[in-house]
Amino acid sequence: MKFVSTRNLLALVTVACILLVALLLIGRDFPAAVAKLVASSGFIVLAIHVGGLRSNYGRIILLGLTFSWLGDAALIGETQSLFLLGLGAFLLAHIAYIAAFVVFGVSVKWVVVAVLPIALIAITVSLWLAPYIPQELVIPVRVYTAVISLMVIGAFGTRGRGATILVLAGAVMFFLSDLSVAALRLVQTDMPTYIMGLPLYYAGQVCLALSASQSRSH
Repeated sequence: MKFVSTRNLLALVTVACILLVALLLIGRDFPAAVAKLVASSGFIVLAIHVGGLRSNYGRIILLGLTFSWLGDAALIGETQSLFLLGLGAFLLAHIAYIAAFVVFGVSVKWVVVAVLPIALIAITVSLWLAPYIPQELVIPVRVYTAVISLMVIGAFGTRGRGATILVLAGAVMFFLSDLSVAALRLVQTDMPTYIMGLPLYYAGQVCLALSASQSRSH
C-alpha cells in the first residue's frame, strides 16, 4: 500500500499526539482516548514497516512497543487498579527493551560510565516522589524506577556498541516522559505535565521503533 510509508506513519503519530494533548486540555476525554490509541498503534505499525520483524532485536523492540500500547490503554482510566495495570505493562515494556539491548550487545565501559549519573537521577526522583506515593504503591513505584533506570543504562551500553543514536534518544525521552506521568498521577501538579510528557513519550517510542531497522543481522 503506497500510503503506508515511514513519512506518513511519522505524520500520523505526530498529528495524533498533537490532537491528544489539545483534546485533554479542553476536557474531551473520549476523543482524546481515540487519539491516544491511534498514536500508539502508529508506532507499532512503524516498527513493523521499517523491518522490525526481520531480526531478534527488532522483534523484541516490537514486543516492548506492544506492552507500551497496553500501558497506554490502561492509563486511559483514572482508577488506581488501572494505574497499576498500566505500570505493570510499561514495566514489561522496559524489560523487553533491556532484553533487546542485550541481544544487540552492550559496552561494559559505557555501562559503567552511565551507572552513577543515572543512579543519582533515580535516587533524586525517588526522594521527590516519596511524600506523595500511597503506601500500597511504594514498592511498585520503586521497582519501576529501578527498571527504567536500568533501561536507560542499557541504552547507553548499546550505543557504545555502535547502535544508532535513536536507541539512546528513545530511552532518555521515555524516562523523561515517565517523570511527567509521575508528576501528573502522584504529585498532582497544577500544570498539566502531559503537555511536555506526551510529546516526549511518543518521540521516544518512535525513535525506538525506527531503531528496529538497524540490526537485521541480530
